[in-house]
Amino acid sequence: MAVIDGVFLLPLVLPPTVVGFFLLLLFGRNGPLGKLLFRMGTTVVFSWPATVIAASVVAFPLMYLTARAALEQVEPRLLQAARTLGASEWRVFREVSLPLAWPGILAGTILAFARALGEFGATLMIAGNIPGRTATIPIAIYFAVEDNDVSRALFWCAIDAGISLVLLAALYYWTHAQRVSRVRLAQR
Repeated sequence: MAVIDGVFLLPLVLPPTVVGFFLLLLFGRNGPLGKLLFRMGTTVVFSWPATVIAASVVAFPLMYLTARAALEQVEPRLLQAARTLGASEWRVFREVSLPLAWPGILAGTILAFARALGEFGATLMIAGNIPGRTATIPIAIYFAVEDNDVSRALFWCAIDAGISLVLLAALYYWTHAQRVSRVRLAQR
């Protein structure tokens, strides 16, 4: 379990450019997945899917940690009760663990998405900056600053901050509503 944990959490502690370089080695023409994809007539490097892969890999540890913590918080007696009633492990997971952990899993997904919006280093390594094809908001901000176009950089910063604030506010209000509904149920 420690090895799996380490692999899943590695993108959290490595610099994003290192993660991007590893992805480039993996998906590049001479990499194991790159060779396979090339034989199938496609490539990932310097494409829009590369931006998604880079952002997902860098943000995944947030989702993983939050989901794992949510699943660990499920009351073991409830799981044992379902098993005692004859439920298979898959059914226990699907019908007991997952619904109870769902708020934490959703919160982790939203946090990971918000983190993915800001991904720069890994994305630039594997996807580059091809205008209209692989440019992301953080890359657009960087190159706007490089071009000394402060108004364009501010525009993209405002868009990024706005999306992130909306996501975080939605998460806050959703978790608050969940808490209120649990309190009301407990009072009945």
